[in-house]
Amino acid sequence: MELLAKSEPRVLLKQHINDGLLIVEELKKCIPSVDGSDFYEILKLCVIFHDIGKSHTEFQKKLLGENNSWHFQRHELFSIPFIDNLTIDDSLKQLIKLIVAGHHKDYSTLFKFIDKNYQTGEPDALGFEFEVDEKKDFKKEFEGSILSERALSVLKEFDIELFLKEIQLPLNLIRNYLRVPTKKHNAEFIKLLTLSGAFKQCDHLSSGMVKHLETLEAKDFDFLYSTKYDFYTHQIQSSQTIDNVILTAPTGSGKTETSFLWLKNQIENFGQGRVFYILPYTASINAMYERLNKDINSNVEKVGLVHGKLAEYIENKFSDDDYIEKKNLIETYKTLVTPVKVTTPFQLLKHIFGLKGFEKGIFEWCGGYFIFDEIHAYNPAVFAQIKVLLEFATQNLNTKAFVMTATMPKFLKEELEASLESKVEICASNNLYESFTRHRVNVHSGLLTENLNEIQNSINSGMKVLVVCNTVKNAQLVYNQINCSSKTLLHSAFNSIDRYKNEEQVQQDDNQLLVGTQAIEVSLDIDYDVIYTEPAPLDALIQRFGRVNRKRQKGISSCVVFDERNKTDKYIYKNENVITRTLEVLKSIEANFDGVIKEIELQKYIDFVYPQWDVNDKEEFERVYKNLSYFIENDLHPFMSSKMKEDEFYEQFDGVKVLPVSLECDYVNFINQGYIQKAEALKVQISEKRFLQLFYNEGVSKERTVFEIMESKKIKELSYYLVNRKYTGELGLEIDVEEDSCNSNTML
Repeated sequence: MELLAKSEPRVLLKQHINDGLLIVEELKKCIPSVDGSDFYEILKLCVIFHDIGKSHTEFQKKLLGENNSWHFQRHELFSIPFIDNLTIDDSLKQLIKLIVAGHHKDYSTLFKFIDKNYQTGEPDALGFEFEVDEKKDFKKEFEGSILSERALSVLKEFDIELFLKEIQLPLNLIRNYLRVPTKKHNAEFIKLLTLSGAFKQCDHLSSGMVKHLETLEAKDFDFLYSTKYDFYTHQIQSSQTIDNVILTAPTGSGKTETSFLWLKNQIENFGQGRVFYILPYTASINAMYERLNKDINSNVEKVGLVHGKLAEYIENKFSDDDYIEKKNLIETYKTLVTPVKVTTPFQLLKHIFGLKGFEKGIFEWCGGYFIFDEIHAYNPAVFAQIKVLLEFATQNLNTKAFVMTATMPKFLKEELEASLESKVEICASNNLYESFTRHRVNVHSGLLTENLNEIQNSINSGMKVLVVCNTVKNAQLVYNQINCSSKTLLHSAFNSIDRYKNEEQVQQDDNQLLVGTQAIEVSLDIDYDVIYTEPAPLDALIQRFGRVNRKRQKGISSCVVFDERNKTDKYIYKNENVITRTLEVLKSIEANFDGVIKEIELQKYIDFVYPQWDVNDKEEFERVYKNLSYFIENDLHPFMSSKMKEDEFYEQFDGVKVLPVSLECDYVNFINQGYIQKAEALKVQISEKRFLQLFYNEGVSKERTVFEIMESKKIKELSYYLVNRKYTGELGLEIDVEEDSCNSNTML
């Protein structure tokens, strides 16, 4: 009987290798720009040998569902002796062994496993050789249990003939690597890192039954030429530039199209590479995903939407030997390998923190293209991480970057410029800035929430109105009190299902009122007649104003800013001096220029509001930059994960996912049907501080559900946090309204 590689569905080892080799050829087309002419030939050898250790007779019984004494041994360890007996260069052999040994578990785990389960013949702490009877002799286990004739026959199918002479426990391979791993900024390090990532892509994609990877073709850029308008000067310049680019242009001046004109030129000159379109907020990510899917009107999906929880779940599933294929999971996974991915920076940053699967993520950057939209929108810590990311990717992986913003303080721009060794700065023309004069600012006294009659009057007069609040609670209050036949609410306290529905509704022409928080500031392609907003930093306000009179067809539109801050605003915008200087600038524009904002003057205004680094912000930026740079330089190694760095990465997210009590039945039903992602999509994120307040006041409880994996009949347990607060698809989570499982609401 032929050797198996997978159990459900059953896949022959030979077929699994062929599936992996098919992905190698696909990767060569998608990511051709990797260092080393022998890269893909080495990758083929890794694919051929990685699962040959599954020829162990007990593992075969396990795959067949028969009684066995496999006892959770590691099949990758049994693959190593086959590679040991290859007649190739020793350094090349070492490279392949390292990749194959580490393709499921990190090296620390493997070392502990070997020490616990196999006789090593090494002395204990007192100098005596001591072996426990229960420990296995690896050589005897290999010689007695490996179906060597069948395994060698499989290898022969791939033109590899060898004789099994040396059979050694791969203890030294793993121990020596743990002691002296390869170093960064070293060709050996980059080759091992990218090869290990490429191999994991081959293994995971072939296990997911993926047969083809899409690339971007010339016709995918046709949407750029469908407009009747001529290109702006900055668009023409970008389309002709072969380098990294920092673009400054007004909101609504076609920056997305500009980035794709640049991208088309890079691909024509440097070849294929995966494209990452990077945005700060979920709302803008979803909107951009929809927009690009519509623009790149292909009969196959070429734009993917990368969700952090989904990627984490898939990574964990594929690390298990007994992975059970689930069609809904596989279909979703395919979106992670589209040529264009719309994502947050955190889905890239987690890889330079060395989180699980980071090798695979970093490999995708080879010869790739980063497009950063509105890069100014990040706090100092995240901006520092992005700077490290840009330096690492552009200097080591041939990655090209297109960075764009409408507003950026001078000191931030200097940091960005320093991160790109080679770059071209492109700025929209003065004539374009003059033509983008479209907003008149009016600073009104008092709180926005105390002047809702003014907003209602605008609604009653037939205007399309945008209201932006700094907190979810205020946004819900405004939404409830304004009467309007077609209105939408957007903020962070919706689950992803309802947030997506609301984002779709916003795009409808008949939506007269949008009430939102900061989530609407970036890359939502919406156009309103007037905006009412609570006070915020100038750069944030400019982004908010950019959603009004976006197409410049309404003359000069009114932007109303209320000058009084809510007590809770200090938690959103902590630097009160920035708000004070912003209001000073706006009042000066109102007094001296009748409130008309000249876009060409924005940089001067921004530099007044942000004359230099805030001392605390600068300290945080430098601390994060130095620490992360040091980690990459000294402690980022393939096959070695850092729990400390993982904790540090997740600490920066001030949020905990909770399940509203009214959605618990839907959640459990999805889990029982195997729809893990749909179940997770019902949860809402709240701040850690709010979570603790609720938890200690019995507003949150930890619950568990037990479900069966139908294909394997395994019983699994899943825990979740249940919050007894009211949730509706219209308003989101109302943090001050209690709700029990019977949906009886009580105001606190």
